[in-house]
Amino acid sequence: MLPLLLSVLLAAAAQLHGAAGQLPIGVNYGANGDNLPPPADVATFIATKTTINRVKLFDANPAFLSAFASNAPAVALAVSIPNSALPSFADKSTGLDAARGWVRDNLSAHVSAGANVTLLMAGNEILGPVVDPNLMVALVPAMRRLAQALQAENLPSVRVTTPHYLGILAPTGGIPSNGSFRPELTSKVLVPMLKFLNDTGSPLMVNAYPYFSYNAATLNYAVFRPNAGVWDPANKLNYTSMFDAQMDAIYTAMKKLGFGGVQIAVGEAGWPTKAEAGQVGVGPEEARDFNAGMIRVCSGGKGTPLMPGRTFETYVFSLFDEDLKPGPVAERNFGIFNTDFTPKYDLGLLRQGASASPNPSPNPSPKPSPNPSPNPSPSGGGKWCVAKAGANASDLQNNINYACGYVDCKPIQSGGACFDPNNVQSHASYVMNSYYQANGLHDYDCDFKGTGVVVSSDPSKLRELQICLMTGRSKSRQFEGSRGTSLESTSSSSRLGPRQRRGEADTAGLAPHTS
Repeated sequence: MLPLLLSVLLAAAAQLHGAAGQLPIGVNYGANGDNLPPPADVATFIATKTTINRVKLFDANPAFLSAFASNAPAVALAVSIPNSALPSFADKSTGLDAARGWVRDNLSAHVSAGANVTLLMAGNEILGPVVDPNLMVALVPAMRRLAQALQAENLPSVRVTTPHYLGILAPTGGIPSNGSFRPELTSKVLVPMLKFLNDTGSPLMVNAYPYFSYNAATLNYAVFRPNAGVWDPANKLNYTSMFDAQMDAIYTAMKKLGFGGVQIAVGEAGWPTKAEAGQVGVGPEEARDFNAGMIRVCSGGKGTPLMPGRTFETYVFSLFDEDLKPGPVAERNFGIFNTDFTPKYDLGLLRQGASASPNPSPNPSPKPSPNPSPNPSPSGGGKWCVAKAGANASDLQNNINYACGYVDCKPIQSGGACFDPNNVQSHASYVMNSYYQANGLHDYDCDFKGTGVVVSSDPSKLRELQICLMTGRSKSRQFEGSRGTSLESTSSSSRLGPRQRRGEADTAGLAPHTS
């Protein structure tokens, strides 16, 4: 009897403080680093060495989609659309054509080649923390058009949603059963959105970060360690996890509107392994405890107090550290794997008997500059991306259309600093280089279906090329913060850093009062 009791206690201790244990989970895969492995190696590693079964991408990067199509066709992909594209989809007369064009240009060929795209995300955090009224009005109509476009383009199994930060909740006083959505968002946006999600079988996606709300007194509550908990007098439940409280507050808010049957997905949640000097509660142990606890809740069938036994489509933030991100130290340290594919800490995500290293890529990307600028400019690192001489003008125009969804193209518009030379070759080179520089000088980000080439001589100084590259910084890099890779419009301002967005759950009233 004693050995049996001891084994039970040891198993309980391992569950409390150790890995989540061979459970499927999703991850966010970002690319703002100068030392990241080639996408093909990443896809192969995920598919063959880990229990990760879903990957969330921050754009429709063709190199990433091709890598998963070829090397990981069973891994489900969630693909993001930039905020700036939504108004064109929302237009009553031309929106459906615009949405169908985006699907054809960015998804169809990759899906035909084997990419397992299952979810399309219309922008990111449109409803806050910073709200653009034009984007807010466009959001639900754009989601409807995208769903119609997917049907029309023979991709009916791809769902449509949009990620929200937890500030869509009104203050709750720390009690999950008080959960309700902010009144100014409810009738205009969230009710029609929830109806759309309910009708289409798509989840409400939230970015749930207890990290943004903890302090030294609430650390155990935030990272799934033993604590006294928070008593909810209405539902007679005691919450010992801030994450559970956040999820149940969202569920309660939906249920009050009559949409308790809509599934909840977690678009982002994670914990950094490093932060500012002296910051309490940040390190590999805290990151392991939070992520392992979250995986047990979301993938292990544990569920939450109000949703016991449920599982939730969840994407841990993030696959790798991304050393090119600006902002606080934590921004660059949310990764769960090192770039050599060894775990930063044990979450039990490696398959039994699997070693960390994948099979090497037959054509690995050349190593980028060893000392990149944290905010690369077109002259950073002595490498530039330009359009190949003789490239088809139609292909180059497609490059412009694609990249302008992620970088600032005002300089090549009439009156802009790089409008002249006014030809498609020069304009395409400007945009392609902006995209290449903003994504960290990876050679695969200059491929553009074979129409781009990396050069080591400044093309703006070569008379025969006559290319203006005076700027080219991503318009989104200033706002990208803790969320991944790819580039978004400044109209969103949705990618603020953890410490800038500290107190997010306090806004929702989900951090316990410790006065």
